[in-house]
Amino acid sequence: MPIEIERKFLVTDDSWRQTAGEGMPIRQGYLVGEGLASVRVRLSGHQANLNIKGRTLGVRRQEFEYPIPVADARVLLETLCAKPLIEKVRYPVWFEGHEWEVDVFEGANAGLVVAEIELSDEHEAFVRPPWVGKEVSDDPRYYNTELRKHPFREWS
Repeated sequence: MPIEIERKFLVTDDSWRQTAGEGMPIRQGYLVGEGLASVRVRLSGHQANLNIKGRTLGVRRQEFEYPIPVADARVLLETLCAKPLIEKVRYPVWFEGHEWEVDVFEGANAGLVVAEIELSDEHEAFVRPPWVGKEVSDDPRYYNTELRKHPFREWS
């Protein structure tokens, strides 16, 4: 069974850009975002996926991902996914032997920048880059399913 182990942090400044790879625009929407699982459609460049994630338990959750035709993803995003869509640009950043993904949100969540790291074990050691701040892995407000319902730009 595929398991995702991911930790999420707020980004404190733009110094990560000095070593970042090319950004990839991402549009994603949710067919289902409540209950035991979320079902997401993601269009990332010239690739599209259907993704099913189980409810987060700490930093672990089940994750299943399947490629789908790009044309199908566009139709699903426009017609069946709840709005607003999640729009962001994802940048890969290598730091101390780990790949971080920095997401710069756009649209309804503009102004939010988070960094994620996927680990092979919940207790895997890693070095935090100097541009990484508060950990928000356990804060549901930062889950993409919640950002769709309560966009960052509406937070007070």
